[in-house]
Amino acid sequence: MILITGASSGLGAALAALYAQDGQTVVITGRDQTRLQQISNGATNIQAIAADLSSETSVISLLNKVPQQPSSVIHCAGSGYFGPIENQTADEITKLLNNNVTSTILLVRELVKRYRDQEVNLVIVMSTAALAAKAGESTYCAAKWAVRGFIESIRLELKDAPMKLIAVYPGGMDTGFWPSSGKVLDTSSFMSADEAAGMLKQALVATEHGYIADITIQRG
Repeated sequence: MILITGASSGLGAALAALYAQDGQTVVITGRDQTRLQQISNGATNIQAIAADLSSETSVISLLNKVPQQPSSVIHCAGSGYFGPIENQTADEITKLLNNNVTSTILLVRELVKRYRDQEVNLVIVMSTAALAAKAGESTYCAAKWAVRGFIESIRLELKDAPMKLIAVYPGGMDTGFWPSSGKVLDTSSFMSADEAAGMLKQALVATEHGYIADITIQRG
C-alpha cells in the first residue's frame, strides 16, 4: 500500500493514478475531500482521506485510518508564495512554513514512531529551491532548506533502521501551483505533472535494488 499526500492535484494526483493503474492499493490525502473523491474517480483501490498535515491531531487521525502499513509514503503536500520579502505578510509566511515545514516534521515524526523498525520508504518531494538561493523566493527557499536539513538529520537518526528517507528534488512542473504563487513566469518548458510522475516512479524502482538517498527529476 502506498500513501500519497498532496494528492488532490499536481504531482500527487498524477502519482496516485499511475500506482492505481498498476493495481496497487493507494491512500490519498489532502485538505479537500471532494477534490480527493474526484481524483479517485470511483477506483476501488484508491481510498481518499482528508487531512490537514499542519495539525498534529489530523496527522494522527489520518494514520489511524490508513488500513495497513504502507510500503512507501510519498509526501507531495506543500505550497508556495513568491515575491519580494517586503511584500510578504506575516500570515503568508506562517502559512507557507506550516504547509511545508511543520507538515513534514509532524508527518515524519508520527511515521517514525510507528514504523522505524519496518521496511518503509519515506519519499519527501521538495524542490530545487532546497538546493540554491533564488531571488523572490526567500521564504519558500527557507522552508525547503529547513526540510532538507530535517531530512538529512533524520537520516542520521535512522542510519541503522530499515526505514529509509528519500529526498526528491524536481525541476519546474507546469501545475496549478504557479497561478496561486504570486510569481509570473513562462511554464511552457516545464514538465507536466504526468511526465514528472512517470520519471519519479521509474526512479523509485531503482531504490528497490539499493538505497538511493536523493533523486532529481527534470526534463532533459
